[in-house]
Amino acid sequence: MSAVRHAALTRAAPYLYTMPAVVLICAVMLLPLIAGISYAFRDITLLDPASGDYVGLAHFRELYDDEAFWDALRNTLTWTVASVSLQFGLGLSLALLLSRAFFGRGIIQVLVFLPWAVPSFLSGLNWAWLFNPVVGPLPHWMTFLRLMSAPENLLSSAKHALWGPIIANVWWGIPFFAITLLAALQSIPAEIHEAAEIDGAGPWVRFRSITLPYLAPTILITLMLRTVWVANFADLIVVMTKGGPADSSQILASYIFTQAFQRLDFGYASAVATVLLALLLLYALSLMWLRGLLLRRY
Repeated sequence: MSAVRHAALTRAAPYLYTMPAVVLICAVMLLPLIAGISYAFRDITLLDPASGDYVGLAHFRELYDDEAFWDALRNTLTWTVASVSLQFGLGLSLALLLSRAFFGRGIIQVLVFLPWAVPSFLSGLNWAWLFNPVVGPLPHWMTFLRLMSAPENLLSSAKHALWGPIIANVWWGIPFFAITLLAALQSIPAEIHEAAEIDGAGPWVRFRSITLPYLAPTILITLMLRTVWVANFADLIVVMTKGGPADSSQILASYIFTQAFQRLDFGYASAVATVLLALLLLYALSLMWLRGLLLRRY
């Protein structure tokens, strides 16, 4: 009997060890997530004690007719695609540069990783000052380069306001790709590159045939993580433009903030958040499926 009990405890040991972590994750993440999604089906206004009734899909029907929501969705696509693609391109370039030994590489690594250490609020505030022609140099430099007809604040233009936070976000997020891709580059065996070079393969052929296939799984997982983070990242927009002028730089994450903490409509804000969650979950599942195909191929 003791042998049977010992065997049962041995089989259950991994589950018992992980149980505290599972309970903590459920308490901290899963339960608030379920509660937040449930708010999307209820009429919850913070200053209205009579609110809280079940309204079903009323918030989602209202979303369908909400032009501000669709504008925020389009801005979210622009914000996410532009930010992530520029961060990835510049981060990969820096990772390839830093993977080679040269004089002063340590200093350049510190400078490259420095933006990641700056709080996002402070980063947004600094970039807002840089775009202000009264105290910042960027409008004057852009005028000198004939990119602008006069030194004006980019953030005050309804047509270009979103690009101010995008530029700040690119500067702030480059180290993420640089760090992760540099680590992946350093894990590639040097013998493979040496053998390819002996066989006459040039730099571009080695990058396309060796480096890129080895980096592909890491690239997909970092793109997935960074896309989810950027789509949910409203700090820079709230600090720099507050979604303006005239909601021209509003994204879904900042629109949720506006609905919940300025208009105090938590039910409608939860409906917007639920839509954003569904879109990001679909995107993440698609990338994970693609990553599985690449792992089986390589």
